[in-house]
Amino acid sequence: MRMLADRVLRVLRQVRGPGTPEAVYEATALIVGAAFLVLGFVVALPVFWGHQLSISGTGSIGVFAAYGGAATAALAFALGRLAVRPEQPDPTAVRDGFSVPGDRLRWYDLLAIAFAHAAIAYLGWLGIAELLERSFVDAPVFPFPGAILMAVAFALTAYVSFLSAVALTPMVLSLVLAVFLVVGAFASMLASSDVHWWRDNLSALGMSSNSASVAFNATLVIAGVMVTTIARYATAGLPADDQAERRGRLVVRGGLILMGIFLACVGLFPVDEFFLLHNTVATGMAVVFAVVVVGLPWFLPAIPRVFVGLGWAYVLVIVLLGAFFAVGYYNLTAVELIAAVLIFSWIIVFLRTAGSIGRG
Repeated sequence: MRMLADRVLRVLRQVRGPGTPEAVYEATALIVGAAFLVLGFVVALPVFWGHQLSISGTGSIGVFAAYGGAATAALAFALGRLAVRPEQPDPTAVRDGFSVPGDRLRWYDLLAIAFAHAAIAYLGWLGIAELLERSFVDAPVFPFPGAILMAVAFALTAYVSFLSAVALTPMVLSLVLAVFLVVGAFASMLASSDVHWWRDNLSALGMSSNSASVAFNATLVIAGVMVTTIARYATAGLPADDQAERRGRLVVRGGLILMGIFLACVGLFPVDEFFLLHNTVATGMAVVFAVVVVGLPWFLPAIPRVFVGLGWAYVLVIVLLGAFFAVGYYNLTAVELIAAVLIFSWIIVFLRTAGSIGRG
C-alpha cells in the first residue's frame, strides 16, 4: 500500500512542476481534486443510472455524497500527510508547523484528525442535502446531473482535505476543531427525533432515545481527542526560562488536556444513562477552564495582558449566564451554547497568541 502511495506521489510531483512549496502544494491539491472529480463521476453515474433520486433521506443523493465525501476526505488527508513526509527525516527538525523540535504527530493524533475531516464531510453534506430538500420539496434528481453534483462534491472535499493535511499547524487544527464542532452540532440538531430538545438542555441531543445521539456523542469524543492534541503542541513553544515558568506552562497544558478529556467523557457518558458522571465532567470542564483563565498571568507571565483581560471577561459572562439560569431567566440550553462558544473561541485565540509568543 505504501509503495503504491509513493508511486502516486512521484507522478504528482512530475505533473505539478517546479515552484515554491506553497505553489507546489496548491497545484498538487488541484490535481488530487481533479482525480476525485473523475472518480466521483465514474462511480456515481452507473449507480444513479435508471433512477430518480431524492435529495435527502434513505438511498438519496445526499446520503451518497455523505458517505463518499467521508471516504474522500480521509483518503485526501492521507495523501496530504504522505506529500509532506520528508524523504530523509531529521530528528532535530520542527515539523508540520508545530514548535516541538524532534517531535511529530502520533498515529492516534493523525487518526483522530483524519476522522474529524471525514466526519465534517459526512455531516456537512448531510446537512446541505437536508437544507436543499426543504428548499426544493419533492424535487427529483436525475442520473446525469446527479453524477456531476457528486463529482463536484468529491473534488471540493478532496481539495480542502489535502490542503488542510499539508498545512497542519495548531491554528489549522483549532479551525478544524471549530468547524467540526459547529457542523456536528447543527447536523445533530437537524437529525434530532425530538424537535423540542432545546427545552431540556444541550445534552438531550446525546440521549440514547434521540436519533441524533450517535452523531452528537461522536462529535464530542473526537473533539476531545483533538483538544488534547492541540494542547500538547500549542504550549510547547511558549517561553520557559526558569522552573516556575516551566511549571506554569505544564499547568496550562495539563488544564487544556483535562478539558479535552472531560469533553470526550461528556460524549462517552450520555446524560440519560450516566446522569451524575455526565454532569460532573461537564461541570469539571467549565471549572478547569475558569482556573486556567484566571491563573493565566501567574502561570504564563509572558502572555499579553489584553488576552488575560479577554479571558476574565469570558469567565464573568459565564458566571452571569449561570446566575440567569439560577433565577429562571435563561434555560440551560442557552447557557450551555453560549458557554461552549466562549470556551472554544478562547482556545482558538489562545493558540494564535501562544504561537506569536513562541515565534517571538
